[in-house]
Amino acid sequence: MAGTLKGIAASDGIAIAKAYLMVDPDLSFEKKNITDVDAEIKRLHDALEKSKEELSLIKAKAAENLGAEEAEVFEAHLTILSDPELIGNIEDKIKNDTINAEEATKEVTDNFISMFEAMTDNAYMQERAADIRDVTKRLMSHLLGVELPNPALIDSEVVIVAHDLTPSDTAQLDRRYVKGFITDIGGRTSHSAIMSRTLEIPAVVGSEKATTSVKQGEMMIVDGLTGDAIIAPTDDEIKAYQQKGEEFKAQKAEWEKLKNEKTVSKDGVHFDLAANIGTPDDLQGVLDNGGEAVGLFRSEFLYMNASELPSEDEQFEAYKKVVEGMNGKQVVVRTMDIGGDKELPYLPLPEEMNPFLGYRAIRISLDRTDLFRTQLRALLRASAFGKLAIMFPMIATVAEFKKARAIYDDERQKMVDAGQEVGEIQVGMMMEIPAAAMIADKLAKYVDFFSIGTNDLIQYSFAADRGNEKVSYLYQPYNPSLLRLIKQTIAASHAEGKWTGMCGEMAGDQIAVPILMGLGLDEFSMSATSILKTRSLMKKLTTDDMKKLAEKAVTEAETNEDVIKLVQETVDNI
Repeated sequence: MAGTLKGIAASDGIAIAKAYLMVDPDLSFEKKNITDVDAEIKRLHDALEKSKEELSLIKAKAAENLGAEEAEVFEAHLTILSDPELIGNIEDKIKNDTINAEEATKEVTDNFISMFEAMTDNAYMQERAADIRDVTKRLMSHLLGVELPNPALIDSEVVIVAHDLTPSDTAQLDRRYVKGFITDIGGRTSHSAIMSRTLEIPAVVGSEKATTSVKQGEMMIVDGLTGDAIIAPTDDEIKAYQQKGEEFKAQKAEWEKLKNEKTVSKDGVHFDLAANIGTPDDLQGVLDNGGEAVGLFRSEFLYMNASELPSEDEQFEAYKKVVEGMNGKQVVVRTMDIGGDKELPYLPLPEEMNPFLGYRAIRISLDRTDLFRTQLRALLRASAFGKLAIMFPMIATVAEFKKARAIYDDERQKMVDAGQEVGEIQVGMMMEIPAAAMIADKLAKYVDFFSIGTNDLIQYSFAADRGNEKVSYLYQPYNPSLLRLIKQTIAASHAEGKWTGMCGEMAGDQIAVPILMGLGLDEFSMSATSILKTRSLMKKLTTDDMKKLAEKAVTEAETNEDVIKLVQETVDNI
């Protein structure tokens, strides 16, 4: 169906390719009585064989793209498909109850899932329930003759169309073939949007109806610059957007010339432009884009991309690789920020009414100190190989920071006493809870630095879920109320001789950057692909002019729109 979808521009660039719908098919069926038992059992075994062939291919692709360890989960799935007890039970159901293979499969696998889920004292066995669910879905798809989306098997250029994409979904996308994506839900700070910028894939999010408007294999255009998507474009539209894509590439080539330059304002004031990363593999993007530091290493991705809790040695190797790779430039690692919308299948969390306001981030670390201490030891060991800093997420009170710092100090002292080499580490905190921002002057006495996490700070300040497109109008990064919290945080750190960075998406926002310069932000950490564009903008601005702009934005403006207008008028006149 030809037409245009409107969404939120999440990642710059133009993508033109066929649609690949990542939408689970309808696996519903009717229970039927059968007369030919042998034929029904043959149907079952045909579906089992097809499932095995598919999983073997997926496993090989996963090993190639993600590594052998990550591919092992598919070996477990293959083992289940060959389990004589499971298959024997399904065959017996078909024979004894004379029912179709779909119903027999459902009844038997439901029993196995319930049995494993009931083993509350054995986490490993509980995890097998999730494996059986996945395998059952694949087997059922072949019994019903419908196709499951398999992003790992994509081998031609496509635009991914999905309701949403999880961090693990985006981590599996092969950039050689995935040219862009569009989702029904999400905003600029949803994880799918953040990952699209990290992967440098053009993206539009929050379109509301992409999955119901686009057909599998239909040609489409995704404009990550404006937030538009065109379904079944005409030849003229394709030609126009190809030209727009070339113009964008030319602009990127101009920014590329700034790769090895320092980030200085027009009047010579230096700012640090850093990058946000999720895994050591993202490091090349930081270097390619002239990053002066890593301002946020989201360490939780080491946990999310694993099938079990990563060991101290596994974490150490990952941190060491990044610290060494930055060649003396600082790497700020955020301790595990699990919870909210970031879950681990092997670390069950309690069901909560409001997970974003619940048991997450530092709250888990302070409760599960065994996990926290393991991570801190890995970080302390890695600090001997470069310039490393640590920050704690979701700190709300002085007491929380002191408690986390005490655990860090204890682990550090143990390592020093044991004669292990430990580097000089700055220990700071994420400033993302309004209550903490209100006592920034108190917290600044104990921290070495603040890093403002605007994605959550905005969400909590406006009581608006950052991933919900229905309240996306409340994502207001320039609202004077938020700017006052930021100004207060920066001023409090400077009063104590400390520095403040920002690692939320606002740090690379071209409207926000002039204001943040004026407020005295020391470090801007963003998706690596935004660094050169931001460096280019900063070189055109003077800090004195930006201080005047920031003061007007904080004291005179009343709305988000007022601030946008102020910035545009100021920058356009330069």
